[in-house]
Amino acid sequence: MRDFGLKKLYYSISEVSKLTALEQYILRYWENEFEQLKPAKNRAGNRIYTNKDIQLILKIKKLLRDEKYTIEGAKKILNGIKETKNVENSNGGKRVSNESLIEDKEENVKSLKEDLEEIRNFLVDLRSKL
Repeated sequence: MRDFGLKKLYYSISEVSKLTALEQYILRYWENEFEQLKPAKNRAGNRIYTNKDIQLILKIKKLLRDEKYTIEGAKKILNGIKETKNVENSNGGKRVSNESLIEDKEENVKSLKEDLEEIRNFLVDLRSKL
């Protein structure tokens, strides 16, 4: 998992905007486009992002900006489509194989385990303080 320099469980949209170099309106738009990106909201109704959310945002950014996928193409990759054919990017060039999709899923599982360990440690610390 990438270290963002801040050791927090939750980040505000302004912090995520700075960390990812994306405008806040883009983050809000991507919430509507990508079903996987659903940050929780606090009592005041403000978005609160986890490290997992930030990793997903960076993955979406890489797919759209660096690899030039369309939003629909990026959705297919994120959904981990298991087809025998490959997914093409908008330039008709680079393709993603099923093996690559499996590696991405394995990476997501590893990231999730790390997040769960971080939450567990937080709860243990919290319990010891009570």
